[in-house]
Amino acid sequence: MRLNEIRDNKGARKKRMRVARGIGSGKKKTGGRGQKGQLSRSGVHMNGFEGGQIPIFRRLPKRGFFNHAGLDFSELTLKDLQRAIDSKQIDAKKPLDEKSLRTARVIRQRKDGIRLIGKDGLKAKVTITVAGASAGAAAAVAAAGGTLTIEAPRKVQAALAEAAEPKGKRGLRRKAATAKNEARFAS
Repeated sequence: MRLNEIRDNKGARKKRMRVARGIGSGKKKTGGRGQKGQLSRSGVHMNGFEGGQIPIFRRLPKRGFFNHAGLDFSELTLKDLQRAIDSKQIDAKKPLDEKSLRTARVIRQRKDGIRLIGKDGLKAKVTITVAGASAGAAAAVAAAGGTLTIEAPRKVQAALAEAAEPKGKRGLRRKAATAKNEARFAS
């Protein structure tokens, strides 16, 4: 064997198809795209198009409802909370809130807030602030000697802050007048 006789195995190096080069492409004159029309061109979005007939997603009846104002909570069970305290993941003596629970990786997803659920499984005395709690969970926290504080969910807090913000010139004038009156009566 000589250097000039070294070759790849037959079929190891396949020549690429030369698209849009006419008959020289190896795929005849249309380059493997058939004939004329929409499907022979790039950038076609035909998903759901049925040639002018009403598409199936419009023919079928719609069911269900999505509440845009609804709240989606991260659920925390009392058993999971006690398990995290037992494994020293969180300290029961410190006040617990969403930030501390997320830092300790007890809650993973950031949603509209935390909802405490369950009716048994908590033995430790905790001070916890959440966006919601079931009646059984509130009773269990109180029975363990802890305190439960319920604050407004994140989405509700944002809506209240936006509603309190003055809008337009009249709103700004009203805000300035209110501040002026408060300063006058405070002294």
